[in-house]
Amino acid sequence: MMALFYTSEKAYLLLADGTVFEGKSFGVKGTTIGEVVFTTGMTAYQETLTDPSYYGQIVTQTFPLIGNYGVNYEDYESNKSFLSGYIVREWCNTPSNFRCQGNIDDFLKKQNIIGIHSIDTRSLTRKIREFGVMNGAITTEDVYAKKAELLEKINSYKIVNAVNTVSIPEICSYKAENGKRTVVLIDLGYKRNIRNELLRRECNVIVVPDRTSAEEIKKLNPDGIMLSNGPGDPEENVEVIKNIAEISKLGIPIFGICMGHQLMALAHGARTEKLKYGHRGGNQPVIDLKLGKTFVTSQNHGYAVVGESVNTDIAEVSHINANDRTCEGVRYKNIKAFTVQFHPEARGGPLDTSYLFDEFMKLMEEK
Repeated sequence: MMALFYTSEKAYLLLADGTVFEGKSFGVKGTTIGEVVFTTGMTAYQETLTDPSYYGQIVTQTFPLIGNYGVNYEDYESNKSFLSGYIVREWCNTPSNFRCQGNIDDFLKKQNIIGIHSIDTRSLTRKIREFGVMNGAITTEDVYAKKAELLEKINSYKIVNAVNTVSIPEICSYKAENGKRTVVLIDLGYKRNIRNELLRRECNVIVVPDRTSAEEIKKLNPDGIMLSNGPGDPEENVEVIKNIAEISKLGIPIFGICMGHQLMALAHGARTEKLKYGHRGGNQPVIDLKLGKTFVTSQNHGYAVVGESVNTDIAEVSHINANDRTCEGVRYKNIKAFTVQFHPEARGGPLDTSYLFDEFMKLMEEK
């Protein structure tokens, strides 16, 4: 049986509505503010911790035991963690796995992340589901003495400039073992497994910053363009949206995932909306309308494309969420492009929809 050894030092989670959850501290000590969200994944906590799409958010794991297989450097989705804070019911500091290279508490400390454990994550999740995502703070200080001051900061907090903050500052190139094509991957906060899926399919990958212009991309002479996932409100990325509108005119096949899906839709006149509590986890059912099949998908997003706003003269909704019927994919009619809201590359989740990468390969072959 696994041993669970906890520190006795208190930590507190304060929500924007004034609710306080008392727990215990792990990771670094101090105070952090962010948007409190939950993810339902039973595994893949390490992928969650290193996914840039969680920038500015305090992440709650609904699965009650986290850390039992430790952490390793190979499964990072990016070079660092972008979380504002981390919430779990129980964490295990005696992990057991042949790939384990450390425990989750040490990971949080190295990444300078404040965490809280031993709180009722079920109650917290029910609150978020009922009232929607809300800002909050984790603190190891006396929350009751500073409650008014903290609530003022919590209620004024907003995630801004998220995509540009997590995007790489300069171009990076990756060679496939038998590279036959070249794909430009626009980094909006990309996960490494998107790059890895392209490399596995014999594509050389050139990763470029989020604000790279159509003219600069054209000079790279790619066979395809990938628009990655990323954090924050898609509508704030005005310059990137304008760039994508111009990139779409190049005649180069485009595949967009998550934030890339949203920005592509905005570039073609559609709208996005913030969901009540988002879709985060590895068990989201998505219907492919063309195939008439439902797939289990991995997702991490708080915004969605408004399906009714998609101009049917230039595009059509290709996938919908089986639970809330929100738009999960768009196929474009006059350009070689398609986008999805979910993650077909998710190694920490189901691989049901990895066929979409093969569709992207076919689009490039046709070109």
